[in-house]
Amino acid sequence: MWRQRNFGIFWAAQTLSVLGDSFALIALPLLVLQATGSLARMGLLTAVGGAAAVVAAVFAGAVVDRVDRRKLLIGCDLVRMALYGIVPLVWLFGPQIWLLYVVLPLCEAVGMLFAVGYVTVVRGLVGTEQLTEANGRLNATAAAAGVLGPLCAGLVAAWSGPATAVGVDAASFGVSAACLVFVRLRERPGKSPERTGLWRDLRTGIAFLRGHPVLRALTALLFVFSFLTLGLTDLVIYHLKHDLGHDDGAVGTVMAVGALGTIAGALLVARVRRRLGFGATWTGSVAVCGLAFAGLGWARDVPVVAALTAAFLACVGMAGTCSMSLRQEVTPEPLLGRVTSAFWTLQYSAAPVGAAVLTWAAERRGTAPVALVAGACCVLIAGAALFTPIRRSGHRT
Repeated sequence: MWRQRNFGIFWAAQTLSVLGDSFALIALPLLVLQATGSLARMGLLTAVGGAAAVVAAVFAGAVVDRVDRRKLLIGCDLVRMALYGIVPLVWLFGPQIWLLYVVLPLCEAVGMLFAVGYVTVVRGLVGTEQLTEANGRLNATAAAAGVLGPLCAGLVAAWSGPATAVGVDAASFGVSAACLVFVRLRERPGKSPERTGLWRDLRTGIAFLRGHPVLRALTALLFVFSFLTLGLTDLVIYHLKHDLGHDDGAVGTVMAVGALGTIAGALLVARVRRRLGFGATWTGSVAVCGLAFAGLGWARDVPVVAALTAAFLACVGMAGTCSMSLRQEVTPEPLLGRVTSAFWTLQYSAAPVGAAVLTWAAERRGTAPVALVAGACCVLIAGAALFTPIRRSGHRT
């Protein structure tokens, strides 16, 4: 693996893309909060961005299965560089909140194309025999970038404003695109899918999910889980700044500590899954997510908020890695893009509405009761999984 030049360059490019995403995760909500002071407006921005990603996911798998994947990834990074680069330039003349509601949805849609392409490209870089090792390294460095990104975004925002942090985000995508220019992929096995229409391609992915008992149950439960949790970052930022009175630096620090939880989850998930199997690992992770979420709104000290955020993100990472690995293991190569696209479309289709509802309710009722209800519902999702084929799934890695 260390001697594979193409994988090494792709590894660096993917890390930079994650770094850029983590900057945007902090900087854009801070821009909205700085200009409006409204948690509901933050949640609306998250919802609009999430909705764009869901729409893009409908078509992403068919596009990825039909085009040159390397060129697609390069184009996605260049588009995001240009779009995010507009924001700090416009902010020089004053805040324009409407611009964020244009830029973020477009970037989220392009990011969904990149994400589906990324999942399918790894096989073309290293082959099936080294897929698990490659995924492990990519996830570990992505988690490390997730630590550095929020911390740096918070520090840059505290030093020179959130708009500057968005500019750094744009630059990271430019460097990522430059790296991908030097990547060469192996030829895909088999023929490209026939041009049967985008909606039929989506139905093909859905049919595969429906026919697999574990993936069918996962899709349904993650639909509800995503509805409840997409707005969590906005809730944490608002709780820190509005309820507890801390600055942008504290936000960046808490999110960086939370990303450390993601690293811990990435390091532990393979070992835990080998010992417990897929079902127990996924169900336990979702249950701990719910408990951590329930406590966030009641935490009054920054270290406690950071610890709960870390626990939540660690378990989200473990559950997500388990479900992605299972999907890669059981899906035939020619269907991988379309199945991934269908899975994400169904999983996140209600998440934008959930983010808007969560933040709207928290602004009016307070973060504590809203977090408690959402967390309790996540625990119920874990309980419901015990009555599905997920419980009996013994897939191990």
